[in-house]
Amino acid sequence: MHLIGGNELEVVIITGMSGSGKSGAAKVLEDIGYFCIDNMPPELLPKFIEISSKSAGEIERIAIVTDIRGGELFFRLSEYIDELIEIGISVKLLYLDASDNVIIQRYKETRRKHPLDERAQGNVRHAVQLEREILAPIREKADYYFDTSLTSLAQLKDQVKSIFLEKASDSMIVNLVSFGFKYGAANEADLIFDVRCLPNPFYLPELKNKTGLDAEVRDYVMSHDAAKTLRAKLEDLTEFLLPLYVKEGKSQLVIGFGCTGGKHRSVTFVENMRDFLEERGIKVRVSHRDISKN
Repeated sequence: MHLIGGNELEVVIITGMSGSGKSGAAKVLEDIGYFCIDNMPPELLPKFIEISSKSAGEIERIAIVTDIRGGELFFRLSEYIDELIEIGISVKLLYLDASDNVIIQRYKETRRKHPLDERAQGNVRHAVQLEREILAPIREKADYYFDTSLTSLAQLKDQVKSIFLEKASDSMIVNLVSFGFKYGAANEADLIFDVRCLPNPFYLPELKNKTGLDAEVRDYVMSHDAAKTLRAKLEDLTEFLLPLYVKEGKSQLVIGFGCTGGKHRSVTFVENMRDFLEERGIKVRVSHRDISKN
């Protein structure tokens, strides 16, 4: 296997009993920035890791669900994990489990067939017991083990995040959008702040054709006491709200700042908020929707 920067990859292998919540765990990892693939045969692991290593940093953290659905190919999972570790890939094995009775009840509720249904001749309990025997060696290699028999989805989220997040705020991506009300509000925003109450640089000839990305415009907007006070209050409100959204399980928050044309005041406030959030280690994406419009 030929890797380019492959040792920078972080790989989480999610496996375990069918019906134990593996897809739910993968969804949590996806929400916190992992590139996720469900039901990948272990045989494809090395090739996929090789391809990911050539992504120029676009893929750095990967979560792969692989389980008994892979059939005979699944039995070589341990071999492929060892191969990845030998070439310096960071691999963690997350194993999810649940009691036989809970798994059987979940299958009854979903009316789905167990992957080993044919081998068990339609007997779900036999299929579950057979799968448990097959997975026993894999379970012994697990870095993390979760029994979801009495675990809600919210509790599973917390458990996964407690392991794979350095801090809670890592699970939140804040998207900051500037826009002009004359072109319509940013309907995708969870929160919208209207900064048209501040003096407008548009009416100053030397600033009219500049934007909030220019220091002269930002300096002018923030030279007013009202702008300074508004900035402080919005930063305080945002800092208060973010942990609440994280606790609720929200993985993305869109904050919109609107002014008349979307070029001066709103852009200034988005850039200020970007600085504020990034200083606190929060992931930020910025979009100036109307900055190029006349």
